[in-house]
Amino acid sequence: MSQDFTHFDAQGQAHMVDVGAKASTHRVAVAEGRIHMQPATWAMVRDGAAGKGDVLGIARIAAIQASKRTADLIPLCHPLPLTRVDVQLELVAAHGDTLPAVRCQVQAETVGKTGVEMEALTAVQVGLLTIYDMCKAVDRGMRMEGIRLLEKQGGRSGHWQAD
Repeated sequence: MSQDFTHFDAQGQAHMVDVGAKASTHRVAVAEGRIHMQPATWAMVRDGAAGKGDVLGIARIAAIQASKRTADLIPLCHPLPLTRVDVQLELVAAHGDTLPAVRCQVQAETVGKTGVEMEALTAVQVGLLTIYDMCKAVDRGMRMEGIRLLEKQGGRSGHWQAD
C-alpha cells in the first residue's frame, strides 16, 4: 500500500495527477453495491410494477451514463474514453434478518494511462441512487451499502482483487 496520497503536491495542495509519461494499457475495474428494501418494494421491482416504469432498465442506463460523466462529478478525475461498461443488476432475496436487495455490479474498461476504478464505483452508486429515486414513494427507508471495488487490472500496479 502506498504511503502517499497522489492528489497532493509537495506543499499539500490538491492537483490532478500527471499521467502523461505513463503507458497506455488495457484497464479494467469491477465494483459492486446493494440497495436493501422492504419485501413489498422488492416485489414491485421484480414484477415491473413500479409506477415510474422499468426500475432495473432505467438504473442500468443511469449507471452507464454516470460512468461516462465521472470526471464531471469528481474534481481530480481524468476524463477517460471508456471502451466498455457492463452493468449487471441482480435481485437478491431476503435471507435471515437481511432485507431483500438489488445488487449492482459494474465492469468498466478503457485503454489509457489511468485506471477506471472511479468510473465503475460512480456507476454503481448512481445505479443504486436511481433505484432509490424510482422507489422512494413507497419505501423511503431503503439502504445502500457494500459499495466497493472488487477488482482492478492494468497499469503499473497490475492486478488487484478484494478479499
